[in-house]
Amino acid sequence: MNQLNTYLKVAPHAAEAIAAGKPVVALESTIISHGMPYPKNVETALQVEETVRANGAIPATIALLDGKIVVGLDRDEIEALGKAGLSVTKTSRRDMPIVLAEKKMGATTVAATMIAANLAGIPIFATGGIGGVHRKGEQTLDISADLEELAVTPVMVVCSGAKSILDIGRTLEYLETKGVPVVGYETDEMPAFYTRKSGFPLTIRLDDPEKTAEAFRIKRALGLSGGMVIANPVPADAEMDPDLINQTITEALADADRKGITGKDITPFLLDRIQRQTSGRSLETNIRLVLSNAALAARIAVALSRRP
Repeated sequence: MNQLNTYLKVAPHAAEAIAAGKPVVALESTIISHGMPYPKNVETALQVEETVRANGAIPATIALLDGKIVVGLDRDEIEALGKAGLSVTKTSRRDMPIVLAEKKMGATTVAATMIAANLAGIPIFATGGIGGVHRKGEQTLDISADLEELAVTPVMVVCSGAKSILDIGRTLEYLETKGVPVVGYETDEMPAFYTRKSGFPLTIRLDDPEKTAEAFRIKRALGLSGGMVIANPVPADAEMDPDLINQTITEALADADRKGITGKDITPFLLDRIQRQTSGRSLETNIRLVLSNAALAARIAVALSRRP
């Protein structure tokens, strides 16, 4: 435990809440550094934290700073992360030891945020969309570490489904194979990030935070490994035109292939292209869905805190 404390720093406000059994929601930092430009990224991060508070929980934004995993960034740390932008190291499971050893600034992906949240004792995390199996993944084996993390780390992830740049069908198959419950919140279909529907049905639906929290309690009580995905569709009035999004993604993927862009560079490239092709509309949709997920995660966190 002492060795862990060398690398894990939980901010006092988060540590006190966790110790007291109060509801806490973990938040990632890649959306700040790589998800949108400054100062919109900082404004959004602070707005997400305020949304968590407004729904009864305590936010804990996570990043790697000065050789430590920091759980519960303060305003100055969020500002620094936002200003540094793409120069910040996008940090997943494999990157964490290196970023910590080199004392670099690291923005946590879904996988890294799940690890940090679990180390700190936070059972729920809100994000935009999870990673998954990339298109042509059967040829490239380009599969996000988020899926493996969901298979082993007991953290509930509230999201708007898988990013629409991915192969959503194969992503769901992968999660099923790993035994990860994918729960539709007020939906019978997997959301596709910018759109409410993907064409891929879900077999589990729960429309109540209390029931969702209870399902997660039972999962842990049974000793079943891994997390749970809560798929919360983007608000209807913020949804984008599916045809426009799909056409933009197809064109962007072809361009990325021509330019040799692969691996962890592909997602920021595609998101930037989508933002430019939609004249910024995708950015506003992204913000709306993250705020919606933060609100839902906070309500589930409150339900979780009522009974351990």
